[in-house]
Amino acid sequence: MASINNKKGYSSLAAGPSREEGIRRYEQVIHLDKEGFPSSETPLCSGNRLTKYCEEVEKSKKMVKHSSEEKQEPQKEDIRFQSLLAFWILGLCNNYGYVVMLTAAHDILSHGDDDKPANNVRQCNTLSTGAILLADIIPSLVIKLIAPFFPLAIHFRMVMVLLLSSAGFILVAEATNEWIAIAGVICTALASGLGEVTLLSYIAFYKNKNVISAWSSGTGGAGFFGSFTYTGLNNFMSRTATLYSLLVVPALMGYSFWVMLEKPNIKLQSDVVEETSSKPNLSQSDDMNNYNDVAPLTASTETFFQKLKTSPSLLKYMIPLCLVYFFEYLINQGLAELVQFDIDWLSYKEQYKWYQVAYQIGVFVSRSSINLVKINKTWVLAFLQGINLILFATQAVYAYLPYFVITLLLVLWEGLLGGAAYVNTYNRISNEVPIEKQEFSMAFTSLSDAIGITLSGFIAIPVHNFICQLPKY
Repeated sequence: MASINNKKGYSSLAAGPSREEGIRRYEQVIHLDKEGFPSSETPLCSGNRLTKYCEEVEKSKKMVKHSSEEKQEPQKEDIRFQSLLAFWILGLCNNYGYVVMLTAAHDILSHGDDDKPANNVRQCNTLSTGAILLADIIPSLVIKLIAPFFPLAIHFRMVMVLLLSSAGFILVAEATNEWIAIAGVICTALASGLGEVTLLSYIAFYKNKNVISAWSSGTGGAGFFGSFTYTGLNNFMSRTATLYSLLVVPALMGYSFWVMLEKPNIKLQSDVVEETSSKPNLSQSDDMNNYNDVAPLTASTETFFQKLKTSPSLLKYMIPLCLVYFFEYLINQGLAELVQFDIDWLSYKEQYKWYQVAYQIGVFVSRSSINLVKINKTWVLAFLQGINLILFATQAVYAYLPYFVITLLLVLWEGLLGGAAYVNTYNRISNEVPIEKQEFSMAFTSLSDAIGITLSGFIAIPVHNFICQLPKY
């Protein structure tokens, strides 16, 4: 019996050797190469024995070798500057119309009233600029609430953005009454909201996160350049001519998206899983690393209810951003126009415009600074913005700050906090949220600033009216 069990060293395995003995004898029979595959010296792959098995081994070895050679090839480490510039222009153009409508709001509501009222009376518009803010943000809020749950039909959405933006400029330019002008503001708001929620989702398909900085900087630049160009052009031509000249903005947005921007090669999650599962010894993450900077990781195929279940996990990003925008726009649209100084060479209306300029400069600088300063604790920004709200509210009532320049610096600080909250929130999402959920997370989080702005618009109107009824200090 012993002679049978020891024949060629195989039959003893059937007699029930220990696990260690079995592994030792297997290693004596199967010769592995340096990649961990059975080598040509293995008896199992000699002659005609187990031919199918050996063929599969050879295929696997070739696939692994091909993959390693691809990884050794020089990869594109940086996205092309042209594409970063395209994202900057997209951010600029997307928010440009929104800024123009808010810049024009104060002039429309003022109805040419004198800047110097009686000494004991506050100068106030009959209606707060918060009314125009609501017309400019509520349509955007609706879009941001709905769009994340629908497929990212990027080209169709971009066409709609350009058409709505153009219609907004034309309607306001040709407005013969307030309702037509408000219809134009609504079109602009829809364009801005749809553009932001769409392009933030699109950013998730780019591995190079500099696109977030480029986009955020562009949106900050919209406030700065938008207010300056509108005001400057309006000094040399009529409002109608100014708004028609701004139709170049949606045209530039289309050019930057369809001509300048490198397009990602979007793949569905199911396609990626099918491809990677057919490759032995290659994990999905290994396969993903073979994409360059302009290639996406996966496009979301989650259902409506799956996305809905993801929403609560985003509250830690959304609540601080919502609070920052709530405090910020309550200051800008409800209180800033009531913070007035008696300056001979600077009217109240001009003071308000300088507040807007300082605010937009702050937003532009901070939204462009993500590569220099990163802030993960965004709730700190909400706390600091809340302090700003208290300062502006008390200043509007009691007027205790002695100099206009101090208030101007506070407005600049307010803008810095708002821009920092925006760019750092989306930077955190790109670094902390799983790749397959980033498309939805980016889009859904954009809802938070719209909610904050909408709430501030509703509250700004009664706050503005209450302070206007108080005697002037």
